[in-house]
Amino acid sequence: MYGKILIAAYFIIVSVITFACFGIDKWKAANHKWRISEATLIGLCVVGGAVGGLAGMYLFHHKTKKPLFFIGIPLILIVQTACIIFLYPKIL
Repeated sequence: MYGKILIAAYFIIVSVITFACFGIDKWKAANHKWRISEATLIGLCVVGGAVGGLAGMYLFHHKTKKPLFFIGIPLILIVQTACIIFLYPKIL
């Protein structure tokens, strides 16, 4: 029981952090400030924040023209979803 809650909490927390990073980076871009690297944004998506990354990308209209993002993040989300669907019941 606690395993399911911990896994869900992990994905939610990482997605919220990723979403916030997209928003912060957009703000920094508009204000000519030091930016969050693309590698960090993609890395956050890879470690479980793809939902937050995709939401942040489209809500903030940030990185939507870069193929690494508009192709990469949905692919990461598909892989994460497939892993959850196929591995989640076996892990718990």
